[in-house]
Amino acid sequence: MAVVEPIYLSAGGNRHPAAADWNVDKPGLLAFGAGNNIALWDPLDEGFHGVQALLSGHTDIVNVVKFLPLKGVADSLILSGSADKSLRIWSRAADISTGWLEVKTITDHQSSINCVAVLHDSGVFVSGSADAKVNVWKVEHDENSEGIEVRLLQTISLTPKYFPLAVSLAQLNESSIALAVAGTKASIQIYISEADIFKLAATLTGHEGWIRSLSFVREASDDGADLLLASASQDKYIRLWRFHQGEELPAISSATSDPSLGAFGKSLSNKAHRFEAQDQKYSITFEALLLGHEDWIYSARWRRHRDRLQLLSASADSSLAMWEPDTTSGVWICVTRLGEISTQKGATTATGSTGGFWIGLWSPSGDSVVSLGRTGSWRLWNYQPEEDRWTQSVAISGHVKDVKGVAWAKDGSYLLSTSSDQTTRLHAEWLHEDKRSWHEFSRPQIHGYDLNCIDSIGTSRFISGADEKLLRVFDEPNAVASLLDRCCGIRNESVAALPDAANIPVLGLSNKAIHAVDENEAYANGQAEDQDTLDPAAVVSKSALDIDYPPLEDHLARHMLWPEVEKLYGHGYEISTVATSNDGGLVATACKASSVDHAVIRLYETKEWREIKPPLTAHSLTVTGLAFSDDGQYLLSVGRDRQWTLFTRNGAASRDYKLFAFNPKGHARMILGCSWAPRAASRVFATAGRDKLVKIWRFENTDVACVVTIPATSPVTAINFLSQLSNEEVIIAYGTETGDISIRVLEGKGLTTRYAFNMDQFLLPSKGVNQLVWRPQHPDRNVENINVSAEPQRKRHYLAVASEDSSVRLFALLLPDPA
Repeated sequence: MAVVEPIYLSAGGNRHPAAADWNVDKPGLLAFGAGNNIALWDPLDEGFHGVQALLSGHTDIVNVVKFLPLKGVADSLILSGSADKSLRIWSRAADISTGWLEVKTITDHQSSINCVAVLHDSGVFVSGSADAKVNVWKVEHDENSEGIEVRLLQTISLTPKYFPLAVSLAQLNESSIALAVAGTKASIQIYISEADIFKLAATLTGHEGWIRSLSFVREASDDGADLLLASASQDKYIRLWRFHQGEELPAISSATSDPSLGAFGKSLSNKAHRFEAQDQKYSITFEALLLGHEDWIYSARWRRHRDRLQLLSASADSSLAMWEPDTTSGVWICVTRLGEISTQKGATTATGSTGGFWIGLWSPSGDSVVSLGRTGSWRLWNYQPEEDRWTQSVAISGHVKDVKGVAWAKDGSYLLSTSSDQTTRLHAEWLHEDKRSWHEFSRPQIHGYDLNCIDSIGTSRFISGADEKLLRVFDEPNAVASLLDRCCGIRNESVAALPDAANIPVLGLSNKAIHAVDENEAYANGQAEDQDTLDPAAVVSKSALDIDYPPLEDHLARHMLWPEVEKLYGHGYEISTVATSNDGGLVATACKASSVDHAVIRLYETKEWREIKPPLTAHSLTVTGLAFSDDGQYLLSVGRDRQWTLFTRNGAASRDYKLFAFNPKGHARMILGCSWAPRAASRVFATAGRDKLVKIWRFENTDVACVVTIPATSPVTAINFLSQLSNEEVIIAYGTETGDISIRVLEGKGLTTRYAFNMDQFLLPSKGVNQLVWRPQHPDRNVENINVSAEPQRKRHYLAVASEDSSVRLFALLLPDPA
């Protein structure tokens, strides 16, 4: 029986302050929203294996993810809320390939769900939605956590009407719960439960912007200690509020009497808000104002460390700050700051700037923190007690919008992906000690237009097409070639002749080659004084490029670009598809078109980068797919006009192609993909259509006939033959508009199906497949001085998948032994 297993899953995190949570009860697992999926990752995994699984179920962006620990249940549940207006509950399931199963869907809210808060071990949680309502829920379950039921206890309509962006729960006393709600207003509403019904007890004012995060903590470990509430706002400040039991007010915080804060005037007034709960009197007073961030603050999270409270805040100023009270004065101060160093804030990078941090999370032990940035990538810092400092470690990254294309290097050594998030990324396998793991090793292109297609030219060059109506060609720089050699065993013999790195000039779109600067040489030559005046993106130090691990996000955004070597002009609209010949000598391209004039195929030779004229004409609408045969003799095209066309080369050494054969009604609806079978299978190609059919065609001379028709359950959007025969068999994979992926093994000559199977539904993308590509046959790469056990390569094949759900997935197919 054939087996498919996931080797690598890559997806960027959603930019929402509530879209991630690190499980406290079961140290290790971090869950975060990735498009409309939920990604599971262990940041402290010693093998650096990245995303373990992608849970699909939501149909729109996931805004909030939260673990819900239940008393008497070994594993926490996962709660997720989405822009699709639904709440979903996930439970551990050992017999499911992802390890988690959706057990409940709640659709009571009428708009996007933006926040969720849980009360540990009680089963109580609340959800806030853009319908201006907060719902209070209770989870009930049996001892085996099977048959989970959820009861709606109360719906709170927020008045005056506003959208809740943050909620937090805390046990006030034995029978009362405190609920804090805030959002698109500058005030915080405090609700206190009485007999399971929440009533408004106080409204806290002082902030001057929307409030993005709320977090309760008990000041000391005993139950009678005061509660502290942290509120983080777009006004760049964090406010702390004290919930105190008794008629007497707590001692006035020294923070409010700090003379340096006099400029804030009445906003620091210590007005007491009084309320009763279960015949006990309480007061809420302003405790402290935390200053230090220079932009909106998105999240604030508490932790207790050796009986000391610490607060972690994440801000749009691209920094994480750790706050704690001074031991003598009690004034809250920032004791550690992580992220962008001040001299580089706002500096020109390939992305303009990092765009800030949206999420900051403590690890369960408090010895690690993670943050999520604008580019969807995670950063991880670990505390080193012997050095008393935080050091950055390898984390994960991924696309944040639909992935439009994937392409392997011609020798299969690495994978390229490109996306509507305007980036191209290079993925490769890290060989470290006796372990293997896949990572993003370079971000060759960071663009100003959505990228639509990509293909490799040889082993160290690629071409991509975008909405800007032209194509760009990129060469591998020395920094990336050396890194891939050190970490992945991928060698480029022409390293010495390559530029060191690349950058994007201010207000430009073209990556320019630059050379690395040795800091010591700069000082020796008297250039050190000029260093402060240089654009940080215009120079790169050699030490920054000399790493032996997958690049961190700062490296990827600044130092891992590829220099651009050529632009290809000619098309009048957005580029739709590109293909290169196996020998790298020719490039074929097409653009979006609604008329014959623009539905042409343009050919370019790659030596002088000249267009081969005239362009090839045959289609009347957009050409959706192009493919060269293995020997380059034929060029196959398919389009929205339901037609496939074959062009043949005029001679063995010629670059000119002419019309060979075509079928104006190849499918009943538009054709979305095409692929050539291996050369040994004679002249065979396949087409995939919106009519839910895969057709395999064979031709002798000019006679082309459909020899196999494979029905699918939904429109087929991508198709690819394995580039070599296996046991006289032909393997074909195709993906559909709904994310299904099927694999068929065909008899080499008659093309009859020997066996077929559909991939496990829990491993599939949750949206349409844009492209899938088999990895070219490659030798097992063992690096000197690195002990790596050889994989069984004889029947293991790798399939890369690009999906609308913003994920890049790499699967290994292990075929059964031949009968």
